[in-house]
Amino acid sequence: MRTFDGFWPALITPYTENDEINVKVLRELVDYHLSKGVSGFYLCGSTGEGAFQTVAERKLVVETALARINGRVPVIVHVGAAVLNDAVELARHAQARGAAGISSILPPVIYNLQGVVPFFERIAAAAPELPFLPYLFGFSRDAVALMRDLAHIPNLAGTKYTGPNMYEMNQVIRFRSEGWTVFSGMDEQAALGLMYGAAGVIGSTLNFMPGVYREIYASVRGGDPARALEFQRRGNRITELMISNGFVGSFREGMRLLGFDCGQPRLPNLPLPEAKRAALHAGFEEFGFAELAAL
Repeated sequence: MRTFDGFWPALITPYTENDEINVKVLRELVDYHLSKGVSGFYLCGSTGEGAFQTVAERKLVVETALARINGRVPVIVHVGAAVLNDAVELARHAQARGAAGISSILPPVIYNLQGVVPFFERIAAAAPELPFLPYLFGFSRDAVALMRDLAHIPNLAGTKYTGPNMYEMNQVIRFRSEGWTVFSGMDEQAALGLMYGAAGVIGSTLNFMPGVYREIYASVRGGDPARALEFQRRGNRITELMISNGFVGSFREGMRLLGFDCGQPRLPNLPLPEAKRAALHAGFEEFGFAELAAL
């Protein structure tokens, strides 16, 4: 099974003033990230707001991005949805359009944990030629136990692990020795995730400062953890500032400052309150947002 590594943006989905997918800006974002040397793209995840889009919109994002990328780097498509048949349709579409892998969140409403395995079985089987990486986020169950329950799925190829428990993540990493990719999905701990054995990192803040994570990745792989932690510290100051002012709204404002008008987020995500704009800009200036984005 194909494996992956490196630093990948969980790509933001831009919208127009009419709340439609902004194809023009989406192409510009792909070009921007390719110029920064990203290792791949993760589409329609939580950052990309795939859960708040129609099936047709998600297909448009995938088709637009894949056409622009044109095979230069691999693309993993998040296909998870509240409606299983939608997820199956999106998985088939991703395979047909040339994605390198698929991913899915856990079922958004779980009344019986025994339903998780057949949920993932159906999604993985819809794209049998592609590596399948469950997206472990916001789930209290033992991740290693879940991987054990999913181990029989032929194209299970790892996971995107978004959580702070590095010990648990390392157990998932050690679950298989071949054909296995575990991405660290928590931006604030990207360096630690790599030090604990993650093959790569996927995150939101890679949208506007991919160079920070390029340096983190290169530093860990090059045997310089102190340098990796220094870049992590600098990046985290921006991330913490955004969280304190409302992450999603601040994130889209940061993209606007870079020249990418990505529109407003979709509910239940909220835009940046006007009253917080000045404080956010001041913080960006203080913590070197422009310098980090330019890397």
